[in-house]
Amino acid sequence: MAKIIQGTQIARAICDEVRTEASAFCRDFGLPPALAVIMVGANPASEVYVRQKVIECERAGIRSEEYRLPGDTLQADLLDLIKRLNRDNKVHGILVQLPLPDHVDAVNVLDAIAPDKDVDGFHPVNVGRLSTGSDGLIPCTPLGCMKLLDTVIDELRGKHAVVIGKSNIVGKPVALLLLERECTVTVAHIATQGLPDIVRNADVIVVAAGAPRLVRGEWIKPGAVVIDVGITRQRGPDGKALLVGDCAADEMEHAGAVTPVPGGVGPMTIACLLSNTLKAARRLVHA
Repeated sequence: MAKIIQGTQIARAICDEVRTEASAFCRDFGLPPALAVIMVGANPASEVYVRQKVIECERAGIRSEEYRLPGDTLQADLLDLIKRLNRDNKVHGILVQLPLPDHVDAVNVLDAIAPDKDVDGFHPVNVGRLSTGSDGLIPCTPLGCMKLLDTVIDELRGKHAVVIGKSNIVGKPVALLLLERECTVTVAHIATQGLPDIVRNADVIVVAAGAPRLVRGEWIKPGAVVIDVGITRQRGPDGKALLVGDCAADEMEHAGAVTPVPGGVGPMTIACLLSNTLKAARRLVHA
């Protein structure tokens, strides 16, 4: 029977550690680590996610500032807000909640965040730091995936890892993190030909394709570790809403370990956001 990697419990331990260290930071420097969260428009999923971020910040001793802007906010006004927050020494992390309205260029907005305050790790400077193995701010979900892997695999070096998904948010950065740990990494996606055979050779599978139940149990070799990043809301046979991952969870009994959906990668993303905010705060006060 596959081990269930309890992301909720692991995330809670990380948040507890951040709370202890944030308290020490506040004692040493006279102010708490602070995160500014910007949301443009009213997106129900974003509302839930931002609310959860704020709650976890409060629990961890991180001061949060919320900026809820109307959906018709001009890009220039959003950029002006980011510039102001970049200059504010009492703000250590800046996060712009995606998606943004169609009239706003997300790339320009994310590029405007100061790299050392970019707690999402999306700025080109942090992407470059990751690609060269230097110490930048790492995207939260990929960082959470690595922390989950470390709870079930003592040594990643030499393992064959298959990453399904090529996004800038998860697929590419998690592939770089695995490569840095000296895994042999294959990056695939939903258009990859012969995908089942590629996955069958993997010791580690990270699935972030946004395709519900894409990966079947027969693709997984016995003992492999499966990190399921995907999450899609569907209707079950009884009409109730279900959250479904990119793996067929009921077919994974022979895997070595798997993450559940929900309760796997999701909680780790917020925990790593808090950890990144603390890291950014420490760097900025010593700059």
